[in-house]
Amino acid sequence: MRLEYIIKGMETVAIDGPADIEITDIAIDSRKCVKGCLFIAIQGFDSDGHSYIGNAVRAGASAVLFQKPEARAEIISSGLTAVQVTCTRTASSIAAGNFFNHPSREINLVGVTGTNGKTTIATLLYRLFTGLGYCCGLLSTIANYVCGEKFETTNTTQDPVSINRLLRMMVDRGCQYCFMEVSSHALHQGRTDGLKFRGAIFTNITHDHLDYHKTFSKYIRCKKLLFDSLGRDAFALINSDDRNARIMVQNTAAKVYRYSEGSMSEFKVRIVERSIEGSLLNIDGTEVWTRFIGDYNAHNICAVYGAAVLLGADRTEVLKEISAMGPVPGRMEYIRGMRGITAVVDYAHTPDALENVLKTLRELKGESLLIAVFGCGGNRDRTKRPEMAAIGARYADRTVITSDNPRFEDPAAIIEDMRQGLDEEALSRTIFITDRKEAIRTAIMTAPDKAIVLVAGKGHEDYQIVNGVKSHFDDKEIIKEILL
Repeated sequence: MRLEYIIKGMETVAIDGPADIEITDIAIDSRKCVKGCLFIAIQGFDSDGHSYIGNAVRAGASAVLFQKPEARAEIISSGLTAVQVTCTRTASSIAAGNFFNHPSREINLVGVTGTNGKTTIATLLYRLFTGLGYCCGLLSTIANYVCGEKFETTNTTQDPVSINRLLRMMVDRGCQYCFMEVSSHALHQGRTDGLKFRGAIFTNITHDHLDYHKTFSKYIRCKKLLFDSLGRDAFALINSDDRNARIMVQNTAAKVYRYSEGSMSEFKVRIVERSIEGSLLNIDGTEVWTRFIGDYNAHNICAVYGAAVLLGADRTEVLKEISAMGPVPGRMEYIRGMRGITAVVDYAHTPDALENVLKTLRELKGESLLIAVFGCGGNRDRTKRPEMAAIGARYADRTVITSDNPRFEDPAAIIEDMRQGLDEEALSRTIFITDRKEAIRTAIMTAPDKAIVLVAGKGHEDYQIVNGVKSHFDDKEIIKEILL
């Protein structure tokens, strides 16, 4: 594709060199540059793409999209076409859309946003429509899928080039639907700009990512951007049990629908029976047994049902598929082992998510002891650390506070921040073990018969980042090694 078409619609400051050259690919990571490609130098939060222009030149790039004036001389002297724009982050979305011929316009793309529930809802919609016989795509925290083929992912919502590349692959392979998690970071950074959504789902919004957004109101405004972008032919499906749901759709052009357990809505759910193995739900007047537990999962299932109906699926077939589904990896997955102990693995890493999981398990535990193992991530929002510890102590009979992904922080310092949320009585029921594997082992080995042990925070993740080093670590593997 010619460069002049790729940069169409951008706010260009200057173009040095020919714009009628053929571009073979586009990249925002210099390590992915190939001969004849366009390299987009994005000034990020952890690294600056302008520092890697030399790498792109050596890899054979034909042109560079940049915003810092001081980079111009290096690009021109290397014989590449230099395109200066006001913002490369915004320009990257335009370039990706143009280069891949706007694939989101050729597929039913549904975005899911909110603090909790995004992965579950997007994954279940992918499974449901696949079960209904459609070729589908999934863009999620756990992995990306194109008609059943798995592609690894590094972010909840990837960069614009990766998103559009995958969407183009989906369209070319005959996908009719794509279900996509949309994070607040992605919305703020414009990673989804230019995408055409057939619909969007709002789950809930609670305390998270304030290290990035700084205030809760800014966090809400970022989530709202997804609904502001919807066209008149799209739907907006919101959880009306969340008090911030109406804010999300204040300025949307889309048709608004609601799902709920306790408030007025077009799609309603009610829990009829509960157990550690699942829930009997009443969805729009029909009872359905599911292998999901907790009020929040009832909301998730209702969102899946509502979105499927809005996309034209048959209600009866949708409920049939829902009844056959199992939990999403790392979301309330349970493992039963010696002495009747049940270990539950969940991704809960926010105060609200941890509280929801622990409240659910407390309601189901009966006379059994409930033990919680969790920590907080490093180089992230510090304000939630004491709150998370307090929630653990409030609902669990015993608490083991440990490391999550310390990243570049001292694990002991993170744990000390969490300790501040515990009073004397809570401290008497809490132990602190920095090594996560040892913490899990201690919780299980000291648990009485038939206890429930929640291991929270990492869920599906199969790694741990300590001192900036990423090593293999899987909560489920460790639990099975100890418990089975």
